Parts: sequence; structure tokens; C-alpha cells
Amino acid sequence: MSRTVFCVKLQRELPGLDKPPFPGQLGQRIYEHISKQAFDMWPAQQTLIINHYGLNMADPEARKILREQMEEFFFGPQAAMPPGWEPAGAGPNRKGGGAPRRK
Repeated sequence: MSRTVFCVKLQRELPGLDKPPFPGQLGQRIYEHISKQAFDMWPAQQTLIINHYGLNMADPEARKILREQMEEFFFGPQAAMPPGWEPAGAGPNRKGGGAPRRK
């Protein structure tokens, strides 16, 4: 049976991670307060940050910057998704597919 958490990012009760994503205080905080669904949003944001700032992940200072950005992404004052937000492909009337065809 999977554990659930109240996800501070998505503002609802959702399945949590199976274990902390990495050691340390931030990893434990993410484990306790971030859902698996919200954590799965991080890789795209991480790539955007690395590319935007031109971070070299071999550099300890770059890893520190990325860790700070991760904390901001999950727990900063603007971290929660807007009310009514649904992930792509979610929602009761969502059928999928692309844009409507032109006539």
C-alpha cells in the first residue's frame, strides 16, 4: 500500500515517494511534504535551470545553486500551483489528441 502526503506543491492529498529522493534535510523534507506527481515535475524544471544558467554539474557551486532552486520550486512562497490546476491530460472531459483539424 502506498503512503500518501498532503502535497504542498499541488495542495492536495496524493501518493508520496517511496523513499527520500536523496540524503539530507532537503531530501527528507521532500519525502514528507511532496507527492510523487509533484516530484515528477522537477526533472523538466531542473533541465530548464541548468540550461538557463549554464550550470556545470561537476562544479560544487552549480550543485548548490540547483539545490537552492529545487527548494524554491517545492517550498518557496510561489511554489503552490494555481487553484484549479490540473496536469496535462487530466480532467474529466479530457480526451487527448492534438489540436483540432483545420477545415
